[in-house]
Amino acid sequence: MAHTISGLKNIRRNENRRVRNKADKRRLRGQMRKVLAAIAKKDKKASNDELRAAYKLLDRAAASKVIHRNAAARYKSRLAGKVATVK
Repeated sequence: MAHTISGLKNIRRNENRRVRNKADKRRLRGQMRKVLAAIAKKDKKASNDELRAAYKLLDRAAASKVIHRNAAARYKSRLAGKVATVK
């Protein structure tokens, strides 16, 4: 346990950030699943729409350092490649 007021504040702040980051990651994984589901249904319009939403969430997560920017780029590249296979 922290001994100083600033240490206690850091504990509170870290917990709030942890909860927020966890929610952001969960939202991101859910959106990526929606993209994959649209691809599985062979729905080109829906997969493009879901991919656009996934890009937005990935960029936001990378900007706030929830995930690494290279990881975001990797996810975007892999999803885009899969969406490109939909006819």
